[in-house]
Amino acid sequence: MNLRIALANLAVPRGREDALAAAAKAIAESARRGAEIVCFPECFVPGYRVAAAPAPAADPAFLERAWSELAAAAGKAGITAIVGTERVVDGARRLTALVAGPAGGILGFQDKVQLDPSEEELYAPGVDRRVFQAGPATFGVVICHEGWRYPETVRWAVRRGAQIVFHPHFDEAKPGAYPAEFGDPANSFHEKAMLCRAAENTCYFASVNCAGAGSATTSAIARPDGTLLAHQPYGEAGLLVADLDLGLATGLLAKRLRPGA
Repeated sequence: MNLRIALANLAVPRGREDALAAAAKAIAESARRGAEIVCFPECFVPGYRVAAAPAPAADPAFLERAWSELAAAAGKAGITAIVGTERVVDGARRLTALVAGPAGGILGFQDKVQLDPSEEELYAPGVDRRVFQAGPATFGVVICHEGWRYPETVRWAVRRGAQIVFHPHFDEAKPGAYPAEFGDPANSFHEKAMLCRAAENTCYFASVNCAGAGSATTSAIARPDGTLLAHQPYGEAGLLVADLDLGLATGLLAKRLRPGA
């Protein structure tokens, strides 16, 4: 059974309203191109914070409005949308992914459980994981650092039935430094990690970043055998759309892991 997905490899937004408008537009365009699920980069709405730059406090009122508008956009388009965002839990800010369903409701959130050390001054870690359903597909979400360096986060979802693990991430662009070819030995380890997460779990791994000249990574989809299905040209904004054969995502290797091994 085939499932069409889209990865929103968009330019870094100029502000939170720009991010919200761009996300709504990409949700509609993904549905027009036949996708059943669209995924956005890490904290796309309102925008990823960096420790070196001043950032306003989290705005729960804006976030509630944004989530409502995103869910409405997903409902209007009849698509499942995974949108990187942030939320406040017990007074602490968390990186998270909003999952909105094709009926226009919010299906839930997946918080980032494993933070990069550079994020610890800005965010608190989440505490649990879950999987989601979209038509015939079960999927999980792992966010940036936890997908690169903690393979067990991907395995957790696959052992609970996920055929696809989406990986919203954010890599800050360094002008003039982006690679020329996906998987080149001179590139950073991140692209190889995408392929490994798929192969070691027999699942699809769909990783999405913002578009920017100088980024070490681009959006890409790895097949369950660890080969590359598709990737977005470096620095080029747009939707990466691909058809996945869910029958190939058996989860075999993830399920064979013995407890305590």
